[in-house]
Amino acid sequence: QVQLVESGGGLVQPGGSLKLSCVYSGGTFFIAAMRWYRQAPGKQRELAATITSNGNTNYADSVKGRFTISRDNAKKMTYLEMNSLNVEDTAVYFCNTGGEYGYWGQGTQVTVSS
Repeated sequence: QVQLVESGGGLVQPGGSLKLSCVYSGGTFFIAAMRWYRQAPGKQRELAATITSNGNTNYADSVKGRFTISRDNAKKMTYLEMNSLNVEDTAVYFCNTGGEYGYWGQGTQVTVSS
């Protein structure tokens, strides 16, 4: 059974940065595509970033150029580095593998506020 645990969320001022981490266990990480989703209050969940098993990345237009997804296969970790944060980035961020019907972490809250 795959388990995902996120960390690194918190409160940050507009223009600031945060780096989220996701630790993977229970499966074969190096072949897994990993995703970061986010869900803001009252809004639908949004796919923010994807990294494939061979390191190809894809981003939502809303985060492109500001967020960077990466992975460390040796540590079974996935990261989301977030820069130039704005209030619209406030959301719960979820680590995922396997898509909508795959495995999800519990989420980590990111709040961007002055």
